Amino acid sequence: MTLNELLETLPSYARDLKLNLSSLLSQNELTEQQTWGTVVASAVASRNEDIMRSAFADAAGHLSPQVIEAAKGAAAIMGMNNVYYRFLHLTSNEKYRTIPARLRMNILRSHGVDALDFELWCTVVSAINGCGACVDSHEKTLREKGMSEETIVAAVRIASVIHGLASVLEAEKATPAVAAAVS
Repeated sequence: MTLNELLETLPSYARDLKLNLSSLLSQNELTEQQTWGTVVASAVASRNEDIMRSAFADAAGHLSPQVIEAAKGAAAIMGMNNVYYRFLHLTSNEKYRTIPARLRMNILRSHGVDALDFELWCTVVSAINGCGACVDSHEKTLREKGMSEETIVAAVRIASVIHGLASVLEAEKATPAVAAAVS
């Protein structure tokens, strides 16, 4: 199922998400690789099987397998890093910041795609995962390397809609169970 086909299955209360995604996939602030890599990374971070399947299928028409793997890799590494660094950020115990992470992060250097694109995908996944420390770090790196705020926010828009779609799809899966439990 493509993303467009998936969008057609959405309930009426999610109409805004449907309209937003359709327009956001053609923003001129992002390259095709940035757009579809953001879709893939956001789909993985959103943890919804239907969205992942649709995103991977559609992205295959726009990205090479290597780029799709890199976007998935950004979601994977940030899934780990966001938990670790969010913990460091949230705890008031300074001692934790002096202890080495001892977590392998080789993909940050070996992803094989444009470094700014990979950094952008790390940023959007961090936004989905709610890690302020990682969002701040990756966003700062993007701006230092010349990416505009408009480009960054264009990717975050896509991530926010993909995440919202995942919530809707999960809610709709639960709706029959909720109705049965109430009856």
